[in-house]
Amino acid sequence: MLNVVLFEPEIPQNTGNIMRTCVATNTHLHLIKPLGFSLSEKNIKRSGVNYIDKCVYDVYENIEDFFQKNKGEYFFFTRYGHKPHTTVDFASIKEDIYLIFGKESTGIPKTILKPYIDRCYRIPMTENVRALNLSNTVAIGVYEVLRQKNYEGLCFEEPHKSKTFIED
Repeated sequence: MLNVVLFEPEIPQNTGNIMRTCVATNTHLHLIKPLGFSLSEKNIKRSGVNYIDKCVYDVYENIEDFFQKNKGEYFFFTRYGHKPHTTVDFASIKEDIYLIFGKESTGIPKTILKPYIDRCYRIPMTENVRALNLSNTVAIGVYEVLRQKNYEGLCFEEPHKSKTFIED
């Protein structure tokens, strides 16, 4: 199973967008408190459109609570990473995969990353930008895992039969 973990997310619109991405990709979402918003906020619902109610997610009191309840392969997306996420062979992993992302303002604390330093990855970008938007970063990470697993369980065509392509 593919999982996205948000460590102390702060911006409701980002989390709403990530919830929509999780629904679109059959990805389980894990939210680690404190959250910078209420899950009932209208900003989350607006960003997630009509898909939030289909999002499978759990909320944890802290990172220790999360680690205690979830076993598998952890991958940390952080500006402190020294290798790209594309160097991982996700296709060969049979355990649950957890892509872990930090809060928008400060990321994941170094004290959490230190024991997993060999599992820290950075999405390549120019020196002009410290980090990408959290929602974009999550989408990049999730779709790299899915690409390597041949988009297992996802539709390659429009699932709604009433919406067909009109040829000229």
